[in-house]
Amino acid sequence: MLVRFYKKYERRLSLVAFLTGFTIDNLTLTRIDLWLDNIILASYLILAALGITVYQLFNRRLVKGKTTKGFMALSTLLIQFAFGGLFSGYFVFYSKSASLVTSWWFVLLIILFLIGNELFKEKYARLEYQISIFFITLFSFAIFYLPIIVNQMGVWVFVLSGLVSLFIIRFFVRFLALFIPESVEKSKHALRFSILSIYIVFNVFYFTNIIPPIPLALKDSSIHHFVERQGDVYVAESEIVKWYEFGKKFRPRIDISQSQAVYAYSSVFAPTDLNVEVFHSWQYRDDTRDEWVETDRFSYPILGGRDGGFRGYTQKSQVFPGEWRVDVVTDRNQIIGRIRFHVEQTGEAPLTVSEIIR
Repeated sequence: MLVRFYKKYERRLSLVAFLTGFTIDNLTLTRIDLWLDNIILASYLILAALGITVYQLFNRRLVKGKTTKGFMALSTLLIQFAFGGLFSGYFVFYSKSASLVTSWWFVLLIILFLIGNELFKEKYARLEYQISIFFITLFSFAIFYLPIIVNQMGVWVFVLSGLVSLFIIRFFVRFLALFIPESVEKSKHALRFSILSIYIVFNVFYFTNIIPPIPLALKDSSIHHFVERQGDVYVAESEIVKWYEFGKKFRPRIDISQSQAVYAYSSVFAPTDLNVEVFHSWQYRDDTRDEWVETDRFSYPILGGRDGGFRGYTQKSQVFPGEWRVDVVTDRNQIIGRIRFHVEQTGEAPLTVSEIIR
């Protein structure tokens, strides 16, 4: 009866499993350093491992009975629910941390896996496919969870996350080999190639700064004529943008006099107890060389834990007319965010308005 029900409503059940995981993530995942959020994602990993184990046991007829096909159907839904929840959760967190300027490849990859989780469910019968997707979700989790545990970011933390992921996946495969040795032996070459390929791709993505600087995330950024901290708020002087000047809302224009400075403000979220240094890289567009040229790089430390992010600003004088941008980056030049603006030279001070940035 269960099998007939599954076959009759397979597409709907798969869609429900997928949407349930996606909805749970978007309703519950709020901060990357909260225990509840990480427990939810860790639970998905456990459910995925459980679903793979149950499916393989029944698929190899090691557990016999009239309900074998029913349990295989349920384990398939469990795997799909877990993978769907994991990839949607990673999309929530990685997209918040990503600057699409450099990290769109990685975010796109997560979206493709999220969609593929629904489209290629028939491949769940293959052990190497299940293990490969499980390794991707495991590695993705370790990348942002280990920095929260050790309160540090950097190359050695990423390398450690990869080694931990390899150790866990090796342990899991050996565990499965206790029950399905023939299947593991048959798939061992495909498994080694797949896991090694995934490991290499993740490392290439990291060292080329395609992977976002998670768990950091840009909460706010803007360009101003003046910024000053007053108590617990920041007061900024910004040019008045009229309601019909739509272009200025997306690409600000700064009108400056001969000696006026320009201020860049940013607010970067970091998990509690994770204290790192971020940089403002001031760059102008050199049209003759068709490239962006860095003129200055200013740094300031951020203290983790504030929901709205740790706020800071830098200022630059001797800003000349043209296209400018300020990249908010890590010490490895991973882009957290970017502010682009156009500078115009004027003979008089522009009209500005004061605003409070909390």
